[in-house]
Amino acid sequence: METVHVQPVILSDSATCDHAVPLEGDCACPSAALFPLGTCFLPVSVPWKRTPGLYQGPLDDEWQLAFSPLGPVPVSVLNGPAQRVLDAFSEPRTFAQAIDTITGFHSGDLRETMKELARLGLIGRDASSSSPASMSDTLEAWLQVTNACNLRCDYCYVAKDTATMSHTVSRAAVDAVMRSAGEHGFSAVKLKYAGGEPTLNFEVVRSIHTYAQQMADERGIELREVVLSNGVALDDLVFGFLQQNRVRLMISIDGIGQLHDRQRHFADGRGSFDLVTRSIDRALEHGLKPYLSITITKRNLSGIAGIVGFALERDMPFNLNFYRARYNETHACAWIPESHQLVGAIEDALAVIEDRLPSRPLLGNLLDRAAFTQPHLHACGAGRSYLVIDCHGRVARCQIEMHRPVTDIGSEDPLAEVRAHRTGFANLPVDSRHGCRTCSWRYWCAGGCPLHSAAVSGRSDIRSPYCEVYQALYPKILQLEAKRLLAEFSSSVSGANPSCGRMFF
Repeated sequence: METVHVQPVILSDSATCDHAVPLEGDCACPSAALFPLGTCFLPVSVPWKRTPGLYQGPLDDEWQLAFSPLGPVPVSVLNGPAQRVLDAFSEPRTFAQAIDTITGFHSGDLRETMKELARLGLIGRDASSSSPASMSDTLEAWLQVTNACNLRCDYCYVAKDTATMSHTVSRAAVDAVMRSAGEHGFSAVKLKYAGGEPTLNFEVVRSIHTYAQQMADERGIELREVVLSNGVALDDLVFGFLQQNRVRLMISIDGIGQLHDRQRHFADGRGSFDLVTRSIDRALEHGLKPYLSITITKRNLSGIAGIVGFALERDMPFNLNFYRARYNETHACAWIPESHQLVGAIEDALAVIEDRLPSRPLLGNLLDRAAFTQPHLHACGAGRSYLVIDCHGRVARCQIEMHRPVTDIGSEDPLAEVRAHRTGFANLPVDSRHGCRTCSWRYWCAGGCPLHSAAVSGRSDIRSPYCEVYQALYPKILQLEAKRLLAEFSSSVSGANPSCGRMFF
């Protein structure tokens, strides 16, 4: 059989496919249930078909984006020959039958291409019956080490006082988390040190780390940790500890200059931007790369592109979080932008990203609750794989609901009680949420934050109030990631050394 000069080429993100730990963000909200794609046995003698709802779009004359709504990998980039192989599965065919319909390639090349299409979820045996993983392998715990804070951010949901978590409570909290992790078979625990401003009680943070690492080692559980900071008072002691102990750092920053200061300021109204940027630069000098959490409200829309540029200049990961309303909030409308305004602001930010395509994948947690690393049924782990423990040891389902504790750390299994709780919002699987069941994007936003939906509409079983924004922006984000993969491939072909990405020939 004659071999053509251009072989099938499929580009995808290796971080999504092959890493033991999927890409995750360090924003305040808990992660969804995400699992890495592993190798599997692919029966080649049964019929395969193009995945239902497969989204495709041209990048240029040679390359095309492919997105599978059922995953497990969201973005793949195919050249013309690879697209021909995919087209062979417009009707159900075995690999052998498909090979008979395609000319110009060695059968071995075709088989390997078909296996890769199957591995990436672009073709399936019975894709209509597929569903994402329903439970994470990581138990996350928010530890409210203090209610004290040196800022008075306008949208903050934490009631400020002088309460701090004691060493006794902190150890009991770790014990409670580890008990539930063991009881429910979690292989990893992620601790989020939060406040208030957690570095105001940093002695306890260091103590928790030491004890939690000891407990995790004894139980064979992987421990991951992050400090969620406002960034205004970080010093060399903090940076040194984080670097030495591999504890990650998240810093909140909402814009450049006054656009940040407008909503993140001291009690006397002084802005915090200069102090935050100083901390970011000092963290980078210490070899740390903070995760930037950018909260978008009606007040800072015009500055989103600017702060994204700030992050890209420093090669820092970031997340664009949409404002979350709370129950009985009378002024939520003052914070929630109109959908078309929000879409426009994000489009401006995406244009900045396209001009400065980063080396890292863009799909981890770039946009609000969308985690394009793997399809998922729930927007977050609240009520399922998440514990929020306040300064006094009381346990809630979500940090926005700390005033509504479900149990406390004295419980033999606090996670079981959290899962059994039925009052308030319900974190339902997206296929059970009205307005979501037929949407091709549902396994990526998973219906959005259920607490926000409940606060705005009184119902958590419906699609997110941000649904129109998600639907407008998701194709653009996928297109952007496809362009990043293509640019990486072009660099590798020209002799540069790509930093990441899976390239299949």
